Amino acid sequence: MRAQPDSKWHGAGVALICGSLILLISLGVRHAFGLFLQPVSLNQGWGRETFAFAIALQNLVWGASQPFSGMLSDRFGAKPIVAVGALLYGAGLWTMSLVGGEATFILGAGVLIGLGLSGTTFPVIFAAISRLVAPEQRSLAMGITMSVGSFGQFAMLPVSLGLIVGLDWQGALIALSVLVLAIFPLAFGIRNAAAPVANAAEDVSFGQALSDAFGLRDFWLLSLGFFACGFQVVFIAIHLPAFLADEGIGSGVATIVLALIGLVNIAGTYYAGLWGGMRRKPLLLSWIYLGRAVAIAGFVLLPVTATSAYVFGAVMGLFWLSTVPLTNGTVAAVFGVKHMSMLAGIVFFAHQLGSFAGGWLGGWLYDRTGSYDTAWGIAIGLSLLAAVLNWPISERTLAERRASA
Repeated sequence: MRAQPDSKWHGAGVALICGSLILLISLGVRHAFGLFLQPVSLNQGWGRETFAFAIALQNLVWGASQPFSGMLSDRFGAKPIVAVGALLYGAGLWTMSLVGGEATFILGAGVLIGLGLSGTTFPVIFAAISRLVAPEQRSLAMGITMSVGSFGQFAMLPVSLGLIVGLDWQGALIALSVLVLAIFPLAFGIRNAAAPVANAAEDVSFGQALSDAFGLRDFWLLSLGFFACGFQVVFIAIHLPAFLADEGIGSGVATIVLALIGLVNIAGTYYAGLWGGMRRKPLLLSWIYLGRAVAIAGFVLLPVTATSAYVFGAVMGLFWLSTVPLTNGTVAAVFGVKHMSMLAGIVFFAHQLGSFAGGWLGGWLYDRTGSYDTAWGIAIGLSLLAAVLNWPISERTLAERRASA
């Protein structure tokens, strides 16, 4: 007989705190990579496509390895996966700092950090925390954890800019590699659930879980919608500083805009998680994607100024990572938590395919057209498509679907 989870967050407090701090560091450092595009490219004599490709590859490696990191986390617990991820992340940042040519930079930024992120971000952290709280509290727990991660995106941008100014870009990367290693001890606060929180309907094999997911239309719709999120987030994070510089707006403004996105997203992710426990999560996702489309269109169609950039950052921050607790919460609601890390990792792979496209395609289009206009247009179109894809998704469990079939 399956043990029922306590209605309170008994025993989950330490995991929630450590998981939140892990996301704060991991996502905060990642969010600052766009500040390095210009100094690295100018110092090394590269076009923007080289840096963009490295970050795009990072997202692709992250996404491709995430289902496997999730599978291992489901099997052995999150602690060892997070610890190894921290070491790989730190090694990748240190490798980026070496002046060893494009291949070395791509190895660090693309491969090592991509692998490190697969062990230190939300698919693994969310699943571990979800197993420690009651089902009705999972969406809120994810929202709280993600809001702390969003604060990292706010806090790490001025820190990273200060390091670049004070230590140059190489010294800044070394300092960030040391910071990332702080994730290693935090991993030991992510404990396994004392007793399974799944019910009998969720207690299926690895193969059956994959078969159930791949055979479900809603799983594919959720994944395809998440592709748009990945494209937009990485394109904006990596290319917005350069876009504003092209418009004659200084790097300080870009830093504040990206920081505003992270700051406002603290509220955005918290309320997304809170409302996701009370309302249909796919419907909320549709509204978020529509909001993104309006925000991006308004920004690029109106004259670009420092003021309009600040407004864009604040508005976009409401929707930035608000999709994450809702998307992961939908996976948990439909499939349960036994294989959540793996299944959420597969959905996240679609997100990272979009991230690869947003990071690399932005640089590729710019180098060939001298403009980001086409990339902005793609971001708007994908947002509208994602809104349509998420609208019909149901949160009914597999057992409910089978009963009504």
